[in-house]
Amino acid sequence: MEDKLLERKVCIVAGGAGFIGVNLVTALLKKNYKVIVGDNLSLGSFEALVNTACLSLDNCLKVDLSSEVGVAKLFDLAFEKYPSVSEVWHLAANSDIPAGVDDPGVDIKDTFLTTFHLLNESKRRNIKKFNFSSSSAVYGDWGNKPLKESLGPLKPISNYGAMKLASEAQICAATESFLEESNIFRFPNVVGVPATHGVILDFFNKLRLTPHCLQVLGNGLQKKSYLHVSELVDAMLFVSNLPKRGNRVEIVNIGCSDSGILVRDIAEIIVNLMSPSANIVYGKDDRGWLGDVPRFFYDTSYLQKLGWSPKLSSREAVELAAKEIFDGLI
Repeated sequence: MEDKLLERKVCIVAGGAGFIGVNLVTALLKKNYKVIVGDNLSLGSFEALVNTACLSLDNCLKVDLSSEVGVAKLFDLAFEKYPSVSEVWHLAANSDIPAGVDDPGVDIKDTFLTTFHLLNESKRRNIKKFNFSSSSAVYGDWGNKPLKESLGPLKPISNYGAMKLASEAQICAATESFLEESNIFRFPNVVGVPATHGVILDFFNKLRLTPHCLQVLGNGLQKKSYLHVSELVDAMLFVSNLPKRGNRVEIVNIGCSDSGILVRDIAEIIVNLMSPSANIVYGKDDRGWLGDVPRFFYDTSYLQKLGWSPKLSSREAVELAAKEIFDGLI
C-alpha cells in the first residue's frame, strides 16, 4: 500500500531550479514526493537543488520549457524513472518585468508558452492536476483598493502580468477540458534564499559597488506585501493538499494580512546591515520602472478561511530574508 501511495506522489516541477523552486522541491521531498525538475538555468542552478534539496542530478534536466520538444523531453524523463506522474508544478516564467516591457516576446516565450506546452503535454500524458505560480501583477493598478480574488476586470499593466493572466485563462480552459484539479497561486513579493533577483538582493549588490551611496528607483514610497519563501511554499502545499472542494479551479491570493512595507523601510534595513554610513538617494517617480505597480494591498481572507495564515509580517519577512542573504554574502 505504501509503495502505491509513493507511486502516486510523483510530480514534475517546471522552473524548479530557481529561487522558489529550490524551496518547493525541498519541501516536496520532505513529504515523500518523487520529483523531476526541468529548468533552463537562466537564473537558478542544479547545484542549489543538490546541496539544499538533496535531489539527485539524474532527476534534473536542463531544458527549454517554452519548446514543445523540450517539454516532451522533460516528461519523457519523468515517465522513464517512474510509472506515473500525479501532478505538475509550474514555476517557470520570465521574472524580469522591465525586460518584458522592452521586448514583449520574452514574456510570451518564457511565461505563456511554457504554460501552453506544459498543459498540452499533461493532457497527452493523462496528468490530472496542475499547480501554477501566478502573480499579483494580473490585477493591475488598483491604488489603495484591496486585491481580492473576485476583483475585476483584471487589467495588468506589464507584459509579465498579461502573460500570467493569459496563463490563468489557459489553465481554466484546460480544467474544463481534461484536468480534474488546478490551483492558481497569486504571489506577492517573495523574499528569502537562494535569492536570484528582487529588491533586497538588488540593494545589496548596489552597496557592494558603491558602499557609501544607495540609489533607489522611485521615491521610496512604493508599498507592497512581502512574504518569506518558506511561508509561501507552506501555503501552496497546504492549499494543494486540501480535500477536493466544489471549485475545480482554485484561485488563491497568498500573502501577508498586513498593508505591506515601504521601499524606504527596506532600503534602511539593508543599509543598516551592510553599510550603516551610506547615503540613500531616492528618485522622483512614484514607481520603480514602467509596468511597476507602486502600491497594492492583498486581501488574503479567502486563504485564511481555508485555514492558513502567515506567521511573519511583511517587515519581519524582509528582515529575515535580508539577514539570510547578508549572511550568504559575508
